[in-house]
Amino acid sequence: MTALTWLYVPGDRPEIVTKALAAGADVVVIDLEDAVAPDRKRYAREATAERLTDPQPTPVHVRVNAVDSPLATADLAALASLPGVCGLRLPKVTSPAQITHVAAATARPQGGSPPLYALLESALGIERAYDIATAHPTLRGIALGEADLRADLALRDDTGLDWPRSRIVVAARAAALPPPPQSVHPDTRDLDGLQASCVRGRALGFLGRAAIHPRQLPVIERAYLPTEEEIEQAETVLKAAETEQGAQALPNGTFIDAAVVAQAHRALALAHRAR
Repeated sequence: MTALTWLYVPGDRPEIVTKALAAGADVVVIDLEDAVAPDRKRYAREATAERLTDPQPTPVHVRVNAVDSPLATADLAALASLPGVCGLRLPKVTSPAQITHVAAATARPQGGSPPLYALLESALGIERAYDIATAHPTLRGIALGEADLRADLALRDDTGLDWPRSRIVVAARAAALPPPPQSVHPDTRDLDGLQASCVRGRALGFLGRAAIHPRQLPVIERAYLPTEEEIEQAETVLKAAETEQGAQALPNGTFIDAAVVAQAHRALALAHRAR
């Protein structure tokens, strides 16, 4: 099933992790990095390792500490081989070499490695987006870390993020990776703002979004699922494509060619996710 919601939860709060696993997110991301104070890092790692000794009812990813730090080395050693780890999210990635290093360090004895997801949070990471996205077969996705990127670029508002956002959407597609999810909307009570931001993100080519509170999940899902009108249009396109070959126009003026048919298939595949 295509994931649309990624719920972050602090790794040093096992009781919150338990609630998150039942909150309805497609993926729960246990965070060992920004959400955990320095003096709680070891406890967060140990509590997460204990939790993920067994598979969980919801797929769980772990965001480890910054990839070049000793904390990340300890995180990866403790977690990479556990049955409950469905993915590792790597913050502060700036080079392909970091991905290949982590892939080698997390190779499981039975073969393979846990899927890796790179978070690009700096100007250098954005400049190298495609090289990072193609660094290793174990890398399954890229995404932005927008809070750090805003600070790195000294941005005053979201306008400055338009180009980096488009950059990683294009890089992911060029690397044959899934469309990236949007970064978190930090105001957990601003659901109207979240909705508007998701509409903008969908228009830019993102698919789904990270969340930091369960109340954000239904807003994100609604924003990213096709509307009834979009579903009806996609069904009309595919029905017409079955009966006619080559380019054509529908009665409403919509022009149909192979690209439009492909978009219709994607829309219906996503719609069927919710049925």
